Amino acid sequence: MDWLDALQRLRTERTAAVLVTMVTVRGHSPRNGGAKMVVSANAAFGTVGGGNLEATATQKARELIAFGAEEPSLLTLTLSDKATVEYGVQCCGGEVTMLLEPVRVVPSVAVFGIGHVGLELARILSRHEIDLYLVDSRAEMLVPARLSVLDDAVARVHTVHAPVPESALADLPEGAHVLVMTHDHVEDLAIVDQALRTEGLGSIGLIGSASKWTRFRKKLGELGQNEDALGRVTTPIGVPEVTGKQPAVIAVSVAARILQLIGEAAAED
Repeated sequence: MDWLDALQRLRTERTAAVLVTMVTVRGHSPRNGGAKMVVSANAAFGTVGGGNLEATATQKARELIAFGAEEPSLLTLTLSDKATVEYGVQCCGGEVTMLLEPVRVVPSVAVFGIGHVGLELARILSRHEIDLYLVDSRAEMLVPARLSVLDDAVARVHTVHAPVPESALADLPEGAHVLVMTHDHVEDLAIVDQALRTEGLGSIGLIGSASKWTRFRKKLGELGQNEDALGRVTTPIGVPEVTGKQPAVIAVSVAARILQLIGEAAAED
């Protein structure tokens, strides 16, 4: 598998990696400038020349992965029999500099309910590098003509028609942020209840008023959810500084909060 195919596969598998590129070569080296390899925590694809050069680059790449680094770094090696190295001697006589670029696992957000607010929210979130899941029990909400506003999306958009929408929770990536805003309070309740029972999710946000949440708290308690579980649900969702009831305004508020949460999670990593 070449480095480009490997990079695409690792992204699909949501596996962190580092792209290693030979950027400058002085004198002789095993590979010319532009050679690339992709390194994950337990595999490597492509080559930048083998030997000590490649082993050192692989070690440094895995250190970046372990530390959750986001910024690229440069690695310069002298290929000389006089250079003290950990993985043996390469005496080509040159000097190489490699660029190590972390390829992070992109965040994921699932929007349950693609009505007026959900569609406006999808438009905003689709402009960001995320995996965006759009889930609705109504097939007509997900037809291509309606979602054509997302044709220039930066995000990878996944549409999920689920007559029982809470069933889609099982297929979400680990750490996915869940936003519940369907047309039906019964659906909302079922999704929130199942989200609280699904391990590995990120934040859970529910659209609605304080009175709606009061009713939901009572019903969720009757379904066996305790206070710790209920504390995981944020409602209303959004940032309080953005007010208004128009769908586009609500969407801006919710998107701002989700981006805050994504940033906070990245800082913790």
